[in-house]
Amino acid sequence: MNDRPFSVLFLCTGNSARSILAEQLLNHLGQGRFRAFSAGSHPKGAVHPLALALLREMRLPTDGLRSKGWEEFTAAGAPALDLVITVCDNAAAETCPIWPGGPMTAHWGVEDPASATGPEAGKRRAFRQAFDAIENRVKALASLPVELLERTQLQERTREIGQMRDDVVA
Repeated sequence: MNDRPFSVLFLCTGNSARSILAEQLLNHLGQGRFRAFSAGSHPKGAVHPLALALLREMRLPTDGLRSKGWEEFTAAGAPALDLVITVCDNAAAETCPIWPGGPMTAHWGVEDPASATGPEAGKRRAFRQAFDAIENRVKALASLPVELLERTQLQERTREIGQMRDDVVA
């Protein structure tokens, strides 16, 4: 690995909740060793209000967050990516673009809180459960010595993180 932060792109279909949460968590917990981004295959055009509220509640920054398409990361001048992680099953099943530089890939399936129905309290609970599951996985990723691991080891470890049970605390 070179002297730049390890770059991770979190992908989801809508880029309005899970991938946004993952981006902000890794940027915070990665302590400068990681640089996270997020995108969607079919972006919603706006970050979900409950995702923004939860990030604020957790004292994570929300300035500049936006729902964006993955084509931004295949265009000339896009940041070099080391790892692309899908956080929803729909995006994992889609044919992804050819990422410049051939980054590693992993899938960390997390239930979509934006699809929760019913009372507001239940929707907020769904967002918190998704946040907790993502936070556990991000903590596991942030604890890896990415600068010391061989590419195949790192690929295996990031995929193992995706298999973590949602109720396991890292």
